[in-house]
Amino acid sequence: MSDPHDARIARALHTIERLQARLAVAEGAAREPIAVVGLGCRYPGGADTPEAFWQLLAEGRDAIGPVPADRWDADALHDPDPAAPGRIVTREGGFVPDPQLFDAAFFGIAPREAASLDPQQRLLLEVAWEAMEDAGLPPTQLSGQPVGVFVGISSQDHSHHLLQQPSEAIDAYLATGNAHSVAAGRLSYTFGFTGPSLAVDTACSSSLVAVHLACQSLRAGECSVALVGGVNRILSPAFGINFSRARMLAPDGRCKAFSAMADGFGRGEGCGVVVLKRLSDAQRDGDTVLAVVRGSAVNQDGRSSGLTAPNGPAQQAVIRQALKAAGVAAAQVDYVEAHGTGTALGDPIEAGALGAVFAEGRAADRPLAIGSVKANVGHLEAAAGLCGFIKVVLALQHGRLPAQLHAQPPSPHIDWAALPLALPHAGQVWAPHADGSPRRAGVSSFGFSGTNAHVVLEASPAVAAAPSGEPGDADGADVLMLSARDGDALRALAARHAQALRAGNAWRAHCDSARRGRARLPHRLAVVAASAAQAADRLAAWAAAP
Repeated sequence: MSDPHDARIARALHTIERLQARLAVAEGAAREPIAVVGLGCRYPGGADTPEAFWQLLAEGRDAIGPVPADRWDADALHDPDPAAPGRIVTREGGFVPDPQLFDAAFFGIAPREAASLDPQQRLLLEVAWEAMEDAGLPPTQLSGQPVGVFVGISSQDHSHHLLQQPSEAIDAYLATGNAHSVAAGRLSYTFGFTGPSLAVDTACSSSLVAVHLACQSLRAGECSVALVGGVNRILSPAFGINFSRARMLAPDGRCKAFSAMADGFGRGEGCGVVVLKRLSDAQRDGDTVLAVVRGSAVNQDGRSSGLTAPNGPAQQAVIRQALKAAGVAAAQVDYVEAHGTGTALGDPIEAGALGAVFAEGRAADRPLAIGSVKANVGHLEAAAGLCGFIKVVLALQHGRLPAQLHAQPPSPHIDWAALPLALPHAGQVWAPHADGSPRRAGVSSFGFSGTNAHVVLEASPAVAAAPSGEPGDADGADVLMLSARDGDALRALAARHAQALRAGNAWRAHCDSARRGRARLPHRLAVVAASAAQAADRLAAWAAAP
C-alpha cells in the first residue's frame, strides 16, 4: 500500500518542476534577442538608402554643407559672435534636400491635407515603406496585424511656420498634420497596423529610447513586428539662433567628436527607420537578420550640475544596465557608437564614463574602439540615436569600422594613455573573433533633457550558405521585378536599385528579396541580367532614358 505522504511529496515536486519550467520560459521571453530585419534612411550627403549611407561612411565623406536657400538666408543671419541677438554663428549643417517634395497620392493623402503635412511625417511615410520592403515585409502583407510603431521626434519647425500665418489661413489639417502623436499614428493608420503606436520625445535620445521601448513591447508580446523611426527636419533658423546664443554650435557646422578642435555641434536632419522582430520569429519566418539587439536600458541624470549638462555617473549606470540586460560582459564589446557631439565639455565626460565601464576585464592590447557618426552627417537631434544604430548595423554586416572624421588631433582633455579607448582614424577591418564569439557593439544616446539610452548590438547569427544554383549565389541569370504607383516613381526606384547593386548587393539574393518583399503596384519593370554590374547598368540606362 502506497504512502499518502510520499504521493503528496511527488505531486509537490511535479508542481515545482512545472512552475520552474514556466518561469524559465517567462525569463527567456523577457530576455529574448531582437532581430533587425529591415532598414531605410534619408541622411545628408545623398545617403538615401542604407547602401548609399554605408558608402558615405566607408569612404569617410563629410556630408556637411551650406544651409539650402529654401530654408533661410544663411548669410543674412550669420554672425561670428554667438552672443549677437537674432543671429547664428554658422552657415552650414547636414541637410536632406527638397522637404516639400512628397508623393501624397501614393499614400492616399489629398492635396489639401498634404499642404499642412509636416515634412517629418512625409519622410517617415516614405522611409517606413522602404524599410518594410527591405525587410521583405510589404505593408500590404502586414495590414491588420499587431505591428508596433515607435517614433523619436521633437522638432516643431513646420507647425511654428503655419502658426505664423493669419488665423484665417489655418485649415482643418493643422493639428493632424503636425502633432507628434500623429507622426506615429499616421503610420499605423496608413498601413493598417494595430499594435502600440507612440511618439517619443526625450530630445537627442528620442529615437534610441524608441528602440528600447520597441524591444520591450516585442518581448511582452504586445506586437509581432515593430517599426522604429527617428526623424528631424530643420526648416526654421529659430533653434539655430537659440543654440548659437547658448554657445552650443560649432562655427564650421561640424561635430568634431573627441577632437582637440571640438567647439560645439553642427546641426543635421534626416530620417531612419528599422524593422524589428523577435529573433525566434525572424528565424522561423526565414527573414534576413541584419544584426541582433541583445539588451538595452534607459535612465535619467536626475539632479546633476545643470539641466542640460552631461552626467558621467548616469552614463556609466545606463551602460552597465544595458550590458546586464544583454548578458554581456564589458570586455566582450568591441566598439561603441558614442553620443559624441563634439563639445569640449561633453566629450571628455563621455570618454571617462566609457573608460570606467569598458576597462573591466579588458586586455591592454585590445582597446575599445569608439566613434560618432555625427562627424559625417551632423547631430540629427531626435533622429541621432537611430542614425548611430543603423551605422553599427551596417558596420556589423560589412565587417568594417569606418574612419572617425575630424578627430585629429585627439582631445587633450581625455587621458588616452590611461583609458582603454581608441579612435579609428582610418577605416579598419572588424574581424570575427578567433574564439568564434560574435562581434558586439554598444550605441549611446544622451538627451539634453537628461534622459540617457544605451543599446547592445551583436552580429547576426551565422546562416548556412545557399547550395550552388540557389538564389543566394551572387551571379547567374535572374529577373528583377519592380513596381511603383506611376512612371516617375518607377524610374526613381530603378535608379535606387542600380545604386544598391553597385554598392555591393548580391544579384540573385537581390532579385529574390524583391520577389518576396515588394508590393505589386500598377507600373512595373522586369530586368533580366546575369550579374549585379550588368543589372545596374541596365537599370540606370532605363531610368535615364527620355
